Amino acid sequence: MKNLKILITAFIIGLGLLSFTAINHDKEKTQKQNTSSSKGYEIGDEATDFKLKNIDGKMISLADFKTAKGFIVVFTCNHCPYAKKYEDRIIELDKKFKSQGYPVIAINPNDPSVQPEDGYKQMIERAKEKGFTFPYLVDEGQKIFPQYGATKTPHVFLLQKENGKNIVKYIGAIDNNYENPNDVSEYYVQDAVNALIKNEPIKMTKTVAIGCTVKVKK
Repeated sequence: MKNLKILITAFIIGLGLLSFTAINHDKEKTQKQNTSSSKGYEIGDEATDFKLKNIDGKMISLADFKTAKGFIVVFTCNHCPYAKKYEDRIIELDKKFKSQGYPVIAINPNDPSVQPEDGYKQMIERAKEKGFTFPYLVDEGQKIFPQYGATKTPHVFLLQKENGKNIVKYIGAIDNNYENPNDVSEYYVQDAVNALIKNEPIKMTKTVAIGCTVKVKK
């Protein structure tokens, strides 16, 4: 009888250990999934569409651009010195590639309570002052930039339409010299778009984005 009690106790303890191990495994799996999704996109991933407010008050999504072959999605803002340095080059990218099916879609990811210069009113003023030729959207609630994995302003995600999906083809900086456009020797985004247009492989699919950190409400 005593041996039977010992066996039953051991069996119950064993079941408890198995359950504990299974629960921990599930937790670890969930944590890994969450960590992976928080890192944003990698090359070849399908990018999510969005519906964000433009500076003209209209809600814009990628699906609105029926004839586009892809998109040059740029996370940028008003106040950042790096973003300001690149504004003219972003306009040039849009002018160069919009007619070829790759328009620029600019998104301001910053929280205006952290950086007031990046408020919606200021976005309208900046776009008018610079003569933006592309949508300038506000990521209200800061839900989109974490999905993409944008960490800087500016930060580019080049997308290409494939079977109704927006596939990430390039991630990173616009070029290799933010200070002076005349000293640029590597035109990352321009070269990547040209490669897509020619149906050629992109030589450099990922670079380090140089800019200001995204301003998140604490």
